Amino acid sequence: MTTGIKVLIVGGGVAGTALATFLARGGAEVDLLEAKTAWSALGSGITLQGNALRVLRDLGVWDAVQAKGYSFGSVGMKTPDGTLLFEHQDLRTGGPELPATLGMYRPDLQAILVEAATAAGARLLLGRTVTSVDPVVFDDGSTGSYDLVVGADGINSTVRAMIGVDVKPEPVGMGIWRVHAKRPKDVERTDLAYGGPCYIAGYCPTGEETLYAYLVEKARDRASIPPADKATLMRELAEPYGGAWDEIKNDITDPDRVNYTWFESLLVERPWNRGNVLLIGDAAHACPPTLAQGAAMCLEDAAVLAELVLARGAIDDQLFGDFMERRFPRVQAIVEGSLQLARWQLEPTPDADVPGLMGRTAAMVSEQP
Repeated sequence: MTTGIKVLIVGGGVAGTALATFLARGGAEVDLLEAKTAWSALGSGITLQGNALRVLRDLGVWDAVQAKGYSFGSVGMKTPDGTLLFEHQDLRTGGPELPATLGMYRPDLQAILVEAATAAGARLLLGRTVTSVDPVVFDDGSTGSYDLVVGADGINSTVRAMIGVDVKPEPVGMGIWRVHAKRPKDVERTDLAYGGPCYIAGYCPTGEETLYAYLVEKARDRASIPPADKATLMRELAEPYGGAWDEIKNDITDPDRVNYTWFESLLVERPWNRGNVLLIGDAAHACPPTLAQGAAMCLEDAAVLAELVLARGAIDDQLFGDFMERRFPRVQAIVEGSLQLARWQLEPTPDADVPGLMGRTAAMVSEQP
């Protein structure tokens, strides 16, 4: 079945590959451009809550994700020395048939999504991009004609700039160290420690043998971090933390497995389109990972947009309006909530209602997007 709709997607991350799969599977003709010359994903691991897993199930990749990842249903709160204060059971926001949370190695998720998009019939082109989107001009000077052009090219989106949306990511004031490491046998969920030299010291299992661990501190000048010293610097920052960190620290030895990034935020006001060019995912919204909803919002964007395109069979102003009505309030709440949690950590507030904010967020994302 074909719809006669031709779509160009710029960017091959979570949002772009998920959208390509949904649309191609529904009969649209899809070209996806990824500027990198090889499929890769920044970061060590990713935490996916139930509403993200719900979209992955609808994509038809849940079995592969489940096999590669590590499912769990609670989060532990610990002191810096590793003493457990309490364990909180997470809400199954994707429904009772899915786990509350799953951790996995981010490149594994990328590989699964790329394979799904290819199998669905999308044409994926590595090392390619555009120099213009209206009209579409490719980096080799050739041109193309599409009913819909989607900028899914991340927080530093070039498509966003091409359509005149002058919004840039803003630093939050925090930096995060991440490492992919061996999983201590007693780590079976995410544990978070507040206090010590970091705002947060946490980890998330990503497989039977692996986890990713992270340390959140005040943002430091990234130019002051020699690449060869990243493992040493992270290990030193982790030194005061106990419990599972005693084993994790010993495995922070390879600087190539350590990355350091700033927390940044971005929210493009509605509408996210200019003509038939639409922004989705991190190109339209991004936030610190304090609510662990960044990838979920990207996946939901893809699911909702594909549903609307395939149901209408046409690209028009009504489609873009319907997309904004379904996506903007939800995304805005996630961005603002994530920033609020970060601010409460940067400037401790006695009446900070962290449980209330987390509970409201979980209830909201439990609803279909």
